[in-house]
Amino acid sequence: MTSREFKRFLLFLLLLHAPLALAAEPPKLDAGNTAWMITASALVLFMTLPGLALFYAGLVRTKNVLSVLMQCFAIACVVTLAWVVVAYSVAFGDGGASNAWWGGLGKSFLSGIEVKTVKGSIPESVFSMFQLTFAIITPALVLGAYAERVKFSGMLLFSLLWLLFVYAPIAHWVWGDGWLQKMGLMDFAGGTVVHLNAGMASLVAALVLGRRRGFPETPMPPHNMTMAVTGACMLWVGWFGFNAGSALAADGSAGMAMLVTQIGAATASLAWMFCEWVRYGKPSVLGIVTGMVAGLGTITPASGFVGPLGALLIGAAAGVACFFATNFMKRVMHVDDSLDVHPVHGVGGALGTILTGVFAASYFGGAGYPEGTAMGAQVLVQLAGVAAVALWSGVITYVVLKICDATVGMRVAPEDETEGLDTVLHNEKGYNL
Repeated sequence: MTSREFKRFLLFLLLLHAPLALAAEPPKLDAGNTAWMITASALVLFMTLPGLALFYAGLVRTKNVLSVLMQCFAIACVVTLAWVVVAYSVAFGDGGASNAWWGGLGKSFLSGIEVKTVKGSIPESVFSMFQLTFAIITPALVLGAYAERVKFSGMLLFSLLWLLFVYAPIAHWVWGDGWLQKMGLMDFAGGTVVHLNAGMASLVAALVLGRRRGFPETPMPPHNMTMAVTGACMLWVGWFGFNAGSALAADGSAGMAMLVTQIGAATASLAWMFCEWVRYGKPSVLGIVTGMVAGLGTITPASGFVGPLGALLIGAAAGVACFFATNFMKRVMHVDDSLDVHPVHGVGGALGTILTGVFAASYFGGAGYPEGTAMGAQVLVQLAGVAAVALWSGVITYVVLKICDATVGMRVAPEDETEGLDTVLHNEKGYNL
């Protein structure tokens, strides 16, 4: 072998092993992505505290305003501790042989998460914090269904058990390399995990706990629309972290998610407003802000997959569908979902998840489908995901409610409900005038 041939042979060996060397390189942290995800995490937490807290508190009656603020605050605390202990592991652990269904207990107490631990291109500590903010807002959404009639102790136990047995497993199915993710379900930021999930739980909770005293005969208008609109505005701003942050990077996908979030929210607000204007003769402030929330929830699963045209059509569908769903639930079925969580978040989440399978198509300006997947096949996957999440959430929520009711009790006494939860449960008043 000549000297030239020997050098060529060495070069061949180096090239042969180069892919293995590259594959073995650990993931590298990206400072820009990390900075954006820290910001997005703060924005999503801002959605619950103070956004959702003020929105819900303004919508209830004066005698229950503090109870709702207290519930939102307490849920943020309880979910944080549960997330550290076990819920993050269930949602985003590797799961071993059972990975399709749950993440296992390997990451309990955030085991293995250190300063230098990287998830993709961001620290795993930041990824865990970002996902924690989603875990906080989801059971907080559910409390809108049973507002003004639930025991504080029952709410705490329900939120804890619901996080562990409903939210965390579904998060794993969809985002933790579980069976729905492997099946190809497209849910960018939580149409199923957050909104449909919370909506189904809310419907079950409203039915199991029963109506508030006097509903539907006694009017129960919001006590402070100024507070409610302030909270709704905070939700709108925070939602950019919710959707654009789900790209887990500061890139074009995050930028498009932010743009279509704005389009979907604005379109749904106007669609709801005009529906109400035509049907009842006047547009209301409550209507336009509720339409905004419906639009945000509906665009959420599609936000990383659709373009501006898809966002316009999804937003319009959200405003109309959620408006009629809310009126049907309240005025026809007389289901006392206190703050309309199911018709807004449940219907919106399901609608948005299904329409993602349509408007993700490249000829609508979307990102397209997985290779070899046609629109019809993707829509079927979306329908299967909606059905699976709705079934699991509905059934397990019912079981959890019954366990809580049998142990600490879920509903306050009738006389306590009449007096108001602020005084009865917390010995305080929202207003001392």
